[in-house]
Amino acid sequence: MAGSLVVRKLAFWAFVAFLVAYVGILSMAMFVFQFGLGELPCPLCILQRMGMMLASLGALYVVVRALRGELLLRELATGLGLAILGAIVGAAISIRQILLHILPGDPGYGEAVLGLHLYTWALITFAVVIVFAGVVAVFAQDVLPVAPATPWLRTLAWVVVWAFVATIAINLVVVFAEEGFNWVLPDDPSRYLLFG
Repeated sequence: MAGSLVVRKLAFWAFVAFLVAYVGILSMAMFVFQFGLGELPCPLCILQRMGMMLASLGALYVVVRALRGELLLRELATGLGLAILGAIVGAAISIRQILLHILPGDPGYGEAVLGLHLYTWALITFAVVIVFAGVVAVFAQDVLPVAPATPWLRTLAWVVVWAFVATIAINLVVVFAEEGFNWVLPDDPSRYLLFG
């Protein structure tokens, strides 16, 4: 039973790491590429961010339910389902953008990171989420996440939860600033439409 409890606690921290990873990815896309390098996200980029947020809502649901001591197998299934659906939506959008730039000589959209564009990296993260959720689903009964009892570890997990919520809020504000009161973003945005 002790080994099982250790695995279940590790599973909890795996979901927290899931959130931390997407907070880092979304923050880097926004603060480094968008604000730092001045690369405004295209509509497909924004949709991929939304796919990441939707996939992360599954992990958020699991972490919050575990912290409240209410996580049951069916809630784990709900969280995994949200993660898989978000990842599938995001992967489809990433594939669409990859296919737009697949011809030889096409420079792609935005700067490449380690030889791959952000939309290609997004597809890789969505594939990782699908594999992660699938593996957890296969072993769900054995890895049902358990939150730590130690107060500072619980506080750390809540900080990650609120960092994710703040990341979503900041992204909403940034997208509104980029789109303004228009229904559609331009394919190749060059300025924040709210301010001009």
